[in-house]
Amino acid sequence: MNLKTTVVTVLVLGLLGFLAWGLADSQGEGLEPGGEVPVETLETLPPGGKGSLADYRGQWVLMNVWASWCIPCRDESPALERFGRRHGDRVTVLGVDTRDLSTDALGFIEEFGLTYPQLRDPDGSYADALETTGVPESFLISPSGQLIRRLRGPFASAPEITRFSAPALRPAGGVRSGGAG
Repeated sequence: MNLKTTVVTVLVLGLLGFLAWGLADSQGEGLEPGGEVPVETLETLPPGGKGSLADYRGQWVLMNVWASWCIPCRDESPALERFGRRHGDRVTVLGVDTRDLSTDALGFIEEFGLTYPQLRDPDGSYADALETTGVPESFLISPSGQLIRRLRGPFASAPEITRFSAPALRPAGGVRSGGAG
């Protein structure tokens, strides 16, 4: 084998090894039920304020990470709005727009008539801290800030949102032991 072939072979093998390591590393579960959900102060949508998951400590939160360019996000948004209106006394729906232009995000909020609070994560740093794998992704967070459940991908239906949020909808909003799902 000549030097050029050896160098190319080593580079290709190194690249394949790096790719395999990255894929294996990305297969982890990420943030685990029972763990503390990361908190970061973000701009609000519409602009003009700051907000954080910490603002909702003491309340159940259904946090939905979304983007205006995401078709499944568009599909699930009306059901999330209806859920928030129906169960807002027990669960706060909190939207986190990620990796998006603020004008597009504001258009999305207006188009779907979203009234639940929205935060803006323009560079995806908060989505990364949450260890999301894409959008949409939803998190059910206990009043103490612990992750109870997460859903990677969209809710298929309004009843699925209710089932996902069941721990918060129980009388007194109690969490049973092993309530993660």
